[in-house]
Amino acid sequence: MVDETLRAEALASKAWPYEEARKLLARYPDGKANGPILFETGYGPSGLPHIGTFNEVLRTTMVRQAFHALSDQPTKLVAFSDDMDGLRKVPDNVPNGDMLRAHLGKPLTTIPDPFGTHDSFAAHNNARLRDFLDRYGFDYEFASSTEYYTGGRFDEALKLVLRHFQGIQDVMLPTLRAERRATYSPVLPISPTTGVVLQVPVEVVDAAAGTIAFVDEDGQRVVQSALGGLSKLQWKVDWAMRWVALGVDYEMAGKDLIDSVVQSSKITRVLGGRPPEGFNYEMFLDEHGEKISKSKGNGLSMDQWLTYGPEESLAFFAYREPKKAKQLHMGVIPRAVDDYWQFRANYPAQDLKQRLGNPVHHIHDGNVPTEKLPVTFGLLLNLASLPGVGDAQTMWRFLQRYDAGLSPEANPALDRLVGYAVAYGRDFVAPTLVRRAPTDAESAALTDLDAALAEPVEGDDVAGVLQDRVYEIGKAHYGKEALRDWFKTLYETLLGSSQGPRMGSFFALYGVDNSRKLIAEALAR
Repeated sequence: MVDETLRAEALASKAWPYEEARKLLARYPDGKANGPILFETGYGPSGLPHIGTFNEVLRTTMVRQAFHALSDQPTKLVAFSDDMDGLRKVPDNVPNGDMLRAHLGKPLTTIPDPFGTHDSFAAHNNARLRDFLDRYGFDYEFASSTEYYTGGRFDEALKLVLRHFQGIQDVMLPTLRAERRATYSPVLPISPTTGVVLQVPVEVVDAAAGTIAFVDEDGQRVVQSALGGLSKLQWKVDWAMRWVALGVDYEMAGKDLIDSVVQSSKITRVLGGRPPEGFNYEMFLDEHGEKISKSKGNGLSMDQWLTYGPEESLAFFAYREPKKAKQLHMGVIPRAVDDYWQFRANYPAQDLKQRLGNPVHHIHDGNVPTEKLPVTFGLLLNLASLPGVGDAQTMWRFLQRYDAGLSPEANPALDRLVGYAVAYGRDFVAPTLVRRAPTDAESAALTDLDAALAEPVEGDDVAGVLQDRVYEIGKAHYGKEALRDWFKTLYETLLGSSQGPRMGSFFALYGVDNSRKLIAEALAR
């Protein structure tokens, strides 16, 4: 049952998943009569799945969850793989490129797997996608284009396309260049001689029977059925046909597909259907500002992110500002981890309206975990990158000296972050660190800081006391207005970085004696 208090707040919430969910309420004011509200996401397995693919499933799931707060109507999410598409080019980031090149133009499910682990290239990439979606715990139904075409599930919709062949041409031909218009056909027959998905003009012989005619690659005129997997549809027509055949109510798409959404929506109406609701999100970019591409393999893979940060941090990154282009590279992971935990720490004290606008509410579907994080991920990274600390066991010795009540068993989320910090610190932080020598003036400040750290600390708030001492030394040597320069000095001479953590917390975690050794090493330079 829908919680009416939650529903009332959700109806007014400005959080984008609720804004999207309200579109579906308006689509069916009296409820959908013929089955569940159907959400769809699409994936082209011509290359390895990347974070953009996950992003679409995640965001769609968030809209679906938001809809559940507004309505008791049943819903279903279909993750559709266009695995019958012909391979247009060989991806840069897969092995055995020459083997793949020999199969250009053939359906992805008929091309051998270059990795040698599955029955086909599409099967390999589909399995990679499903493994990740399952790992995250998405509730979805996987659908294979090949299975739907060859199993006859699209046969009636294909006949519908053939009956409206000219109407579809009237939509598509004005959008194409003259050269493309000469050969364009909504239907792509599969060559009976080569197995290639053909881009050739097609004649409708008998729409009711599903029969078409075309000229094969050998120059022979062929009359064959378009049903049962003997043909597939052009991309924009295929999308529209799926919307009609499956009764899709919601599907979002990247900004690069705005024109496809427009044309597919027109074709959907030609077929007598209603286009789904949805919105166009901005694209993820790599560190050079270029669009992430499956064939190029630029940007990050899901496996790469999950080597250095938890699933929640990836979900947090995907949730924020979906209509704003964001760079996606290794450097964004630590910030995403810490920002996620900051929003999660704020959640318990927030009222319902604030909670509905908090990203963690949508990441966890309102069931936000209660475990707290005693130190930031950034602080763990600074610790992990220091000489002799780059393993989880050593990290935990420092953590337990910082707070004897901490343990891997009692703090499993912290334990996971320790592992990520060790990996990220080893691979991306430690190799870049250069601890510079301090100037004479900086040496004087560091000498005074060393003396201040040597003084005993009374009370339990060790980090707070040490932070106050850091501030006092900084004000004495730099003045209030230039404290930023003081902290930069500490980061560059002690940690080897241009930015860093709250130093009082770092000294408390690393230990006063070890921190004084860092100062001594800096002064010795």
